[in-house]
Amino acid sequence: MEKLVYLVWDRPSIEPAEYGERVEQATGELLDLEPSALWVAVDDAGAQVPPPVPVPDDELPIRAAFSIWLDAHDRREPFESVLGGLGVRRAGYLVTESLLEDYGSTPDWPSARDWPEGDRSPGVCVLTVFDKKPGLDDETFYAHWYGHQSTMSAAMQPRVRYVRNAVARRLTPGAPPLRAIVEEDWPTLEHLTDPFRFFGTTDSDELAENIRVMLDSMKVFCDSTTLRTYTMSEYLVRG
Repeated sequence: MEKLVYLVWDRPSIEPAEYGERVEQATGELLDLEPSALWVAVDDAGAQVPPPVPVPDDELPIRAAFSIWLDAHDRREPFESVLGGLGVRRAGYLVTESLLEDYGSTPDWPSARDWPEGDRSPGVCVLTVFDKKPGLDDETFYAHWYGHQSTMSAAMQPRVRYVRNAVARRLTPGAPPLRAIVEEDWPTLEHLTDPFRFFGTTDSDELAENIRVMLDSMKVFCDSTTLRTYTMSEYLVRG
């Protein structure tokens, strides 16, 4: 089984409700192709909260992401054909997935996923993408991301789901050179507007320390010029 992630950049002028309808139509067409599993994140009406890191004004935002599980990525062409009509541009990646946290495994969401497939997940999903720091070798990159960043952020932040996708290779021509595509789910939209909630503390001094710890860690392995975050609604369409 292989996991493919497709990112879709599109015009910010398209209203979120309309964009949600476009992605819903494409999702139905993808389901007709019977993937083993399908996960969708979309910038729709339910995800209208500023992202942790604002997108530069002079670039298109990612407005949808599709995770598609297939027996072999060689059979991806029909799926790419569906997505070819969505967005201004698209990029596909073959990834290895690590499901570090899921609904039911954290104190902030102790119950397992109990809503039907295809329904919107509660809260909000933050999609984060970045490349590795220039000049950094792979061993150091993965050792820090897996061995420090993932565990440190999990202990600090009240996420309810955390999926770490390490890019194995790019699948579509012109795809940006990303190494990380991360899915983080938060219990409420307020967790993204309140820095105390976002960093898991009620103390001002601890908040400043937590921010310092996070920024210090990211500088070790992340190319900050490629770091982008997007707030979206999550749909587990087929699991």
